[in-house]
Amino acid sequence: MSDGAFISFPNLGIEKFKVDSVAFTLFGLEVRWYAIIICAGIISAFIYFLQRGKKNERIKEDDLLNATLFAVPLGVIGARFLYVITNLDNYDGFLEMINIREGGLAIYGAIIFGGATLLVYALIKRHNPLKYFDAICPGVMIAQAIGRWGNFMNGEAFGEGYGAEGFLLRMDVQRFKYENNLPSTDGYGIHITHPTFLYESLWNVIGFVIANLLYKNKKFDGRIFTFYVAWYGFGRAWIEFLRSDSLLVGGQKLMVWLGFITCAAAIGAHIYLYRRSNKELSEFTAMKKEEIKDDNT
Repeated sequence: MSDGAFISFPNLGIEKFKVDSVAFTLFGLEVRWYAIIICAGIISAFIYFLQRGKKNERIKEDDLLNATLFAVPLGVIGARFLYVITNLDNYDGFLEMINIREGGLAIYGAIIFGGATLLVYALIKRHNPLKYFDAICPGVMIAQAIGRWGNFMNGEAFGEGYGAEGFLLRMDVQRFKYENNLPSTDGYGIHITHPTFLYESLWNVIGFVIANLLYKNKKFDGRIFTFYVAWYGFGRAWIEFLRSDSLLVGGQKLMVWLGFITCAAAIGAHIYLYRRSNKELSEFTAMKKEEIKDDNT
């Protein structure tokens, strides 16, 4: 991984500036902006989950805290696991595979592992898992919106080609490494790119706003969860199509296919849960009418 990048937005009149991937050094250990920003995203998601879970889903604070303590580390493991298994040729041994300080996390792995952890926890506690999912999903969106700026600080997660040169938000990136305490661009060319990290960040901010609006009129458990999966899946699919550093399986962009598949599955689940909710409401209403009728007679 490079130590930073020179970045500019020529079509916006923003001249070249330098971003360092290392925020500071503590006792000889480099602390990177990526790690700081990812942690900020996780903390933001946790705060949202805690407040929404208590206020709207009536989940006890202890259960929210316990679920988080399991879900966060397993989510990180999942993110690393998915990245490694789709890039096995880049690793010579197990120690390299678990060395996340060299980068390499796949958000879908975090979502799958973290979501599975919440599911298991809720089932063990005999709670409705959909309440946990509804409470956490908007928080995940804001965490993803924040986390993508870690990619910006690394000068990565951009997309080349596809009309980037004439696009208003065109971003030029040239990576560098420090040599004798000076940034050197030897061996690094200038990439004319789409700032796909920015596209995904904005997409998640919009999704976060919509999810909170939906929460004001939540008619059934799972409504926010299915919206999140559909929204993120669709957005990730078209954004991933632009990226030049996608995870490849069999020559295909894995995240594009995962995005469309999860979007379709979430729409199907949303329709099912909506219909089931309406059916249960109709049955409950009919039962109440019968009770009133019996009382009157």
